[in-house]
Amino acid sequence: MKRLKKAAAMCLAVCLVLTGILSFPELAFAKKAVTDRKIEKLAKKQVKGGTIVELDKDYEKGILIYELQMVKGKKEYELKYRASDAKLISYGWEIPSYYIKPGKGKIISMNKCRKLAKKQVSNGKITSVVKKYSDGIVVYKVKAQKGNKKYKLEFHGRTGKLLEFEWDLTLKRNNNSYKDYIGHERAKQIALKRTGGGHVVKAEFEMEDGVPVYEVEIIKEELEYDIKVHALTGKILEFDVDSIYD
Repeated sequence: MKRLKKAAAMCLAVCLVLTGILSFPELAFAKKAVTDRKIEKLAKKQVKGGTIVELDKDYEKGILIYELQMVKGKKEYELKYRASDAKLISYGWEIPSYYIKPGKGKIISMNKCRKLAKKQVSNGKITSVVKKYSDGIVVYKVKAQKGNKKYKLEFHGRTGKLLEFEWDLTLKRNNNSYKDYIGHERAKQIALKRTGGGHVVKAEFEMEDGVPVYEVEIIKEELEYDIKVHALTGKILEFDVDSIYD
């Protein structure tokens, strides 16, 4: 009896250990998982005192990203985070035109503008400086490069005040996201089979709420077909028919 109890205790201990081992990776993964709440926390840390007014998900070069719109004082912010690891890949802000006054005095020189830009992008390379009129105000639009970041800046032409600031990381297209897609031609064939023929006037790839689809438009006799085909499975997700006269 004692041996049986001892064996049962050992078995229970092993089960607990195994349960801990098996559940640990799931817990670790859960901690690393990127959620809307985590992105919001990161954004509020990046723009202290800012208010989030919009949060969306979208794809850029096959990479799922979070896009946030924020406001703080007179500035409007836009931030982008990579969904896979919550890395900040784009940051920018601007002062809306209704806050900006034309200013007085002479227009600053292009060299002066370059010096102002170099202060904002330390050790960066100024690639272009263009003087323009924006809402009746003279501004300098500057582009710069530093490492894998591309910068866009806008300065008031008379006061030299920085009105817009933005940087973006250079992202490589994630080709792995597209390797399993059925392709435009296959999507056309699937749509034409459903309509029983016709003339394809449009076949475009789009992301709809994170779902990859091909939008195919077909004209057949007096009817116009709008068909959405799942880019991975080839399944028809939407099928609409209208008269060409409508």
